[in-house]
Formats: sequence, C-alpha cells, structure tokens
Amino acid sequence: MTGTHDFYGVISPVLTPFGKDGNPDAERYLALCKWLLADGCTGLAPFGTTGEANSLGVQERMDLLDALVEGGVDPKVLMPGTGLCALSDTATVTAHAVELGCGGVMMLPPFYYKAVSDDGLFAYYADIIERVGDARLKIYLYHIPPVAQVGLSVDLVGRLIKAYPDTVVGLKDSSGDWSNTKALLDAFPGFTVFPGSEIFLLEGLRNGAAGCITATGNVNARMIRNVYDNWQTDQADALQAEITAFRQTIQARPMIPMLKAIVAHFNNDPEWNRLRPPFLPLDEADAKAGIAELTEQYGFELKAA
Repeated sequence: MTGTHDFYGVISPVLTPFGKDGNPDAERYLALCKWLLADGCTGLAPFGTTGEANSLGVQERMDLLDALVEGGVDPKVLMPGTGLCALSDTATVTAHAVELGCGGVMMLPPFYYKAVSDDGLFAYYADIIERVGDARLKIYLYHIPPVAQVGLSVDLVGRLIKAYPDTVVGLKDSSGDWSNTKALLDAFPGFTVFPGSEIFLLEGLRNGAAGCITATGNVNARMIRNVYDNWQTDQADALQAEITAFRQTIQARPMIPMLKAIVAHFNNDPEWNRLRPPFLPLDEADAKAGIAELTEQYGFELKAA
C-alpha cells in the first residue's frame, strides 16, 4: 500500500481554531497539526469541510499554510483544500500550495452553480491545471455531494485521469455511499481513493483503497491507525467495529462543534469551542453528555494536544 500511494493511511482534515478576534489562531493550529502527526496521522488535509474551509478566505488559507511549513511541518504530508467557487481563487491557493512543496491538494468542484455538466466541470479542472502550470501539482479530487450538491461522476473522474494522469492522482469520496467508492476502486486500479469516513476503512482497504480521510482523525487517529496497520490480521473486523461505533457516537451530534468540544475539554482550553458563523458551539450540557458517552463506552481519553 505505501509503495503505490504518495498519501496513504489516516489523514485528518484539521480543525481550525479561532481567537477572540474571530481570526484563525495559527499557534493553536500548528500545535494541533504536530500533535496529530505524532498521534498516528500519516498526513493532514488543512482546509477541508471539518476545518470550516469555506468560511476561510484566500489569504487566510495561505497564511495558515505558511505558518505550518515555517513551524516545521513537512509540506509533503500536507494536502490542503484549495477548491473554491471562483476559478482564479482556486488557482491562486493551489499555486501557493505547490510552491510551498505540499504533497498534493484536495480540490472541490465549483459548487455554487448546481446541475452543471461534466463538460463544464472538466473545463474547470483543466483550466486550473493549465493556470498553475507546474508539473509538481498533484490533485486529489473531493467528492462530497451531500454538502456541495455538485458531485464528480465516475465518467468525469475517468476523463480527468486520462487527460492528466500525472496530475489527477486521487480522490476523497465523502458521498457516504460505499457503492460509489467501490465503483471508483473497480474502475481505476492504482488510482488513490480515500473513503471520507473510517466506517468504510476496512472494506476500502480490502478493495484497494489507500486509507481514509476522516474528520474524527482529529480526536481518534490512534484507533483508526490501528485498523490501517492491522487490516490483514484476524483482529481487523473487531477493530473496525470499534472505530465504527466510536464514529457513530460522535456524529450523532453536529460533527464540527462536537469535535471542537472534545479538543477543548481534553486540552482544558475553552478557546477551541470557537466556530465561525454560521456554525455555533454546542450547548454546554450537550457537549458534556457527548464526551461522557465517549469516556464511559470506550474509556476514551484524549492526550492533550
């Protein structure tokens, strides 16, 4: 697995901390990223859905990425989200990531206009690739129709791979539909496919997936990594059942506020509860109830980041 994929294993779409002034907190961000890598993540995906990416501006993304690299995070393990609705913004953030030496970028389709054609989406990606004009660019497509409402069909993915085989190298499938992930794995052997939830990790690995890119990697990377490391052993199904149940406990509440509440609680750092509107923090009682479920059912304890 590790010999065929530049990115593999457990990748976390990093939570974004905000300060009292409402701006991203680069110091906390860097500390979390270093801790995630030490706790079992094999890579990081800044500016994903979990990182409230579409509440961040172009300059904010570039500044945070600079802070990570300048703070000592190896850019090769970074797969920042660079897909925005404005083509020029996507090109700007993508080119910046390439210049910093990031191992790849995760790229949403332009999602504001709905019911667009595959031809239109192909033209968008082609234009970005031509504008960046750098052979180092590696794009991991980001398919999340439950949120974006603009998806990437298997046919379109195939067209992009054929046209840009050295650039369009992977995909995160956050459809929540295993049949779609399986169709991609079957259609494109050797193409790097990540399910967007650890619920599909073991089944994915058994069918050629590279690992998973998962929100709960922010708090549960070690357990998820244990499945990745032991997926060919007799323990695999039991280990998978445990991380599936853990995920379901967390996603029973709003995912991003719940994850931030967990980080805030175990770091004794209430600043982590800040979100950018339209998101709001969880009600304190609800957050405490969710954390109590995790500690009582799984003996969960998050080592301070």
